[in-house]
Amino acid sequence: MSEQETTIALVGHCRPDSFAMRSALGRYAPRAVFVDVNDSAALAAQSGASALLVNRVLDGRFGTGNGIELIGSLPEEQRRRATLVSNLPDAQAEAVALGAVPGFGKSEMYSDKAKDTIEGLVGARADG
Repeated sequence: MSEQETTIALVGHCRPDSFAMRSALGRYAPRAVFVDVNDSAALAAQSGASALLVNRVLDGRFGTGNGIELIGSLPEEQRRRATLVSNLPDAQAEAVALGAVPGFGKSEMYSDKAKDTIEGLVGARADG
């Protein structure tokens, strides 16, 4: 998959947060297409996304309001492309224990941690 075909799904984020994430994280994957995912059907439609950035407290209709539970319900292949967006270390540890990539919080969107996470997800997908 080329970088031009890279899709980053913003899962369960409110509109203002989604806008902020596109603006901040777009610099790390400038050719990526960001897609808002706010329900189970939209999540299923994005099953091939390069990255799933899952909010800890979901905004939308997923059958759960908990991003960690949502990550746990994903097929293993998708969990390896998912990361939790949360500033809480315990929540991050739970998501990683379920197979997610270590994530970052919204306060860290401009950090090297977020950059490394996005580039790792996009690069891993682009390489095969």
